Amino acid sequence: MTADPQQDLPAAPRRRAVLWAVLRGFLSATVLVVLYYVLPLGEPLGTGTVVRVLIGLAVFAAITVWQIRTIMGSPYPGMKAVEALGLLFPFYMLLFASTYFVMERTSAASFTEPLTRTDALYFTTTVFSTVGFGDIAPRSEVARIVLIVQMLGDLALLGAGVRLLLEAVRRGRQLRSDTGDDAGSAASPR
Repeated sequence: MTADPQQDLPAAPRRRAVLWAVLRGFLSATVLVVLYYVLPLGEPLGTGTVVRVLIGLAVFAAITVWQIRTIMGSPYPGMKAVEALGLLFPFYMLLFASTYFVMERTSAASFTEPLTRTDALYFTTTVFSTVGFGDIAPRSEVARIVLIVQMLGDLALLGAGVRLLLEAVRRGRQLRSDTGDDAGSAASPR
């Protein structure tokens, strides 16, 4: 038996399992993007923007912990990590995009130009990718603070977040090999 029970599967079932993992991750991302575009974010919210971001980040952290535990307990931790990325990455990006969109709706002075939902997602992506074209910039102090939180979160996500997912996959594989579980004992690759 190998350290990765997925490798013990014949080629066709392994391809099917990988395809389903990718599709589930893609479906999660698609649902989140659709929700981003249909939820009524244009209405001002009663609480402060920074508080909403912190609550969103706490939810993101809770989902991340849950996903890491799921990866470690899965008979196919590598595939489960692919699914987790399909949920966690879009959730994180859309959290900030929706925050910037709501901030701009609450105060037109927050950014150098009005933001549509797509503009807010574009701005979030340019900040995350460190491209920063400069066509949209924060003007208000609150917008700059939220942007600082996103930039620090980006660094943490790229550094510690990826490392946590990889470590969860490694530990999940180690647990499977230590307990003698194999691919035949799992009814379906989840």
